Amino acid sequence: MREVEERVPGADRMRGCATAFVTHATARNRLPLDYSVASLRVVDFLIDGLRKGGAGRERVGGTLFGLGAYVGEVLVRRAGATWVDFDADQRAYFAQPVGVRMPDGRVWNPLGKVHNRFEVGGPEESLQTFYLMLPGRARRAVA
Repeated sequence: MREVEERVPGADRMRGCATAFVTHATARNRLPLDYSVASLRVVDFLIDGLRKGGAGRERVGGTLFGLGAYVGEVLVRRAGATWVDFDADQRAYFAQPVGVRMPDGRVWNPLGKVHNRFEVGGPEESLQTFYLMLPGRARRAVA
């Protein structure tokens, strides 16, 4: 886990990581990564494509991180979450140093959720469904 902590920036830099990922991912492709809830379906498809391509986790780690940052930023912009640095217990539980805190105080691990989709796959690990069933969201969309 120490290796992951050293590579993942703090909560204060995650918005920039998501923006950089979107800029890079959409430079040559017309991917609708617009921070909408519907765009999480695109994230599901992208992760499924990585899985089907047979790439190992080490080879696609940067892409998975970028997708996790993007998912977290969708939670920030649409559900009223904020990026947070996890405390020691949360780091041990989530195996990630950062996550998001929802308006109701609950914390979630979008980076880990993306890794789960990659490792396990299937509809039960859908990022779009994760958002739609997520407790603690703001009632109105946040810009």
